[in-house]
Amino acid sequence: MDNIKVMLTWLVIFHHAGQAYGNGGEWPYKPSNPEEFMPWIWHFFAVNASFFMGLYFLISGYFIPSSFDRQGCLTFLKKKLLRLGLPLVMVGSVLSFGCRKFELAHLWFVENLLFFCLLYAIYRSVFRPISHDCDSRPTVVGLALLALVMGLGSWVIRQYSLQDHWVSIWILVLEPAHYLQYVMMFVLGILAYRFNWIEKMSNRTGAITLAIGTMLAADHYLRGSLPWDDWVWQWFGLYESFLCLFINFGLLWLFRQYLNQANRFMQWCAAQSYGAYIIHLPLMLAIQNLSDGVWVGAFGKFMLIGVVTTLVSFLLTWLMRMIPGVKQII
Repeated sequence: MDNIKVMLTWLVIFHHAGQAYGNGGEWPYKPSNPEEFMPWIWHFFAVNASFFMGLYFLISGYFIPSSFDRQGCLTFLKKKLLRLGLPLVMVGSVLSFGCRKFELAHLWFVENLLFFCLLYAIYRSVFRPISHDCDSRPTVVGLALLALVMGLGSWVIRQYSLQDHWVSIWILVLEPAHYLQYVMMFVLGILAYRFNWIEKMSNRTGAITLAIGTMLAADHYLRGSLPWDDWVWQWFGLYESFLCLFINFGLLWLFRQYLNQANRFMQWCAAQSYGAYIIHLPLMLAIQNLSDGVWVGAFGKFMLIGVVTTLVSFLLTWLMRMIPGVKQII
């Protein structure tokens, strides 16, 4: 799980690094050189958006039950308010001040995770935890049925709210088009812990799910030149849901089976990954503006910004965590 979190943090940083240099939605910085543009990078954005935040919610959900069981309701909520709420308020205030309006940017994830934790605490205050005594395990058919439910629900939602359309419900910032995915993945993370799904997933199921997810992602990169493109666009919520479920459970199997080594470098990265996620965006905007006149080509600028922001974010988090009390937060 630590290794997956590190991979996801790197991927999020590079996803944001590319937004200034392609069709990745609104971004505060625009390069002064119009040649710094990559028309193909929308494929990268589309594949990422299909699965990586859903995987974040699944991993977060996976650790919630044990945390609640160990700490109890009040301590659980206090620690979540400290670890999620405090960075949300502090960094959100900086972003809002810089934008001169209420702005959470990438911290929408932290806000919604805090909201989900609150709902879980309310649920557990009323109901007993689910028993571990269950023989269920992930199967290809089971994941396909879940993807069908998620996909049809997402398709319905997107008839009223398109992808990349963000709304605010009081102060809760969310994207309706992906919200069903995030809720389901968070719940699946909780169930994965209770029923030991990751440990129970067979090698056959893991390999098949990874293969299907990889093929769907590869197809995503080829879109625009394939005969079934119109069908994918029409049923994109369904297509994306299958990609999400299969590649995420495939990655969980891959990391469990083959990428489960805990060397010092990955342990160090894992310790800094949450803090790097929190602080990387303001740092990236500063680095983009400072390097605006540097010409290394569009792809070179994308890679330069991604690598430098990753290094600075992880190193700055490491330094910040040396301050007494900061480790409890990030």
